Amino acid sequence: MSAPLPTTLRLLTSITDVPAPVWDALVDPESVPFLEWGFLAALEESGSVVPERGWHPRHLTLWRGSRLIAAAPAYLKDDSHGEFVFDAMWATTAERAGIRYYPKLVLGVPFTPATGRRVLVAPGEDAPSREAELYTAALEYARAEGLSSVHVLFPTEAELPVLEAQGYALRLGVQYLWRNAGYRTFDDFLARFRSKRRHQIQRERRELEAPGITLRTLRGDELADVDAACAHRLYVSTVDRYPWGVRSLTEDFFARLLAGFKHRCEFVEARREGRRVAGAFNFTGPRTLYGRYWGAFEEHPFLHFNACLYHPVEDCIARGRERFEPGAGGEHKLTRGFEPHLTYSAHLFLHPGLDRAVRGFLAHERAAVESGLPLWWAETGFKERV
Repeated sequence: MSAPLPTTLRLLTSITDVPAPVWDALVDPESVPFLEWGFLAALEESGSVVPERGWHPRHLTLWRGSRLIAAAPAYLKDDSHGEFVFDAMWATTAERAGIRYYPKLVLGVPFTPATGRRVLVAPGEDAPSREAELYTAALEYARAEGLSSVHVLFPTEAELPVLEAQGYALRLGVQYLWRNAGYRTFDDFLARFRSKRRHQIQRERRELEAPGITLRTLRGDELADVDAACAHRLYVSTVDRYPWGVRSLTEDFFARLLAGFKHRCEFVEARREGRRVAGAFNFTGPRTLYGRYWGAFEEHPFLHFNACLYHPVEDCIARGRERFEPGAGGEHKLTRGFEPHLTYSAHLFLHPGLDRAVRGFLAHERAAVESGLPLWWAETGFKERV
């Protein structure tokens, strides 16, 4: 038998440097949709993820001859915007100590706090070995370019042993997600709550009756009723409400999703008197729904909770989905049946002093997160844990 060909690393400055079928051949059918070529290409080609906005694509790819055997979406970053693993305090500390923090290298998906494999590996390959090769390559690239650090955002738990073996420091985070405990109806879900919380949710669901608001989910060919301009206006309506809001996603991003990625898209629309007054642009995996971009043209009590939480949960039950991940943040989700769930990130700094300081911080933060989990879970209002 001949020896296998050696592997070759290539850094790509655009996801389009790899044909879509070649990249997607690495994506596990059970994986999150955001790792697919179509989503990453929509970000880049729409002008949402470009150097002018602080994102410099540096995708790490590993080849054996002409065959792509592993890849990781990666970006050189001029700031920390759009990462959802907040390191502003680290950056400030570094700058005060005279240590340059930016640029840095980030492995992850822009504007997408969803756990998923950070290194995609071809079937038949030894996954831990290929992961180690790419994480080593990321560090070597950072050294060669004089970067401050490498950050791996929202990896899966299965990837953590390789990251730790490579010397990365792990950070814990918390998100709130819904799990299907074998519910047949939304009433089955409500039955898990203590009386006070159950009645609260029922009241909030009834709030849409007075203004005559109806909700429905559009998918497949029904998405023809959603145009990119409307989706973008809804997205902007939320972003512009906050002083720190940034219009990161362009209208063309939504146009590209609706044209070439609609098999992964769903849209929850709210209508009143025939007019669309709000909407939530979501994504689907094989067994999971991912909540993403919400917006409203009219303000109504509890409309957000109904469109972004209750209606998708009811739809997940009807379709037999196992999980619903509504996105980062929002402790209000706890009282509505979304359970605390650990997320992870991994960090390695090239400056020894900064690396030690961050590791010390992470040790204290980890203890706080672990001690807080039982308290967060108690806030769900469930009678008992399933």
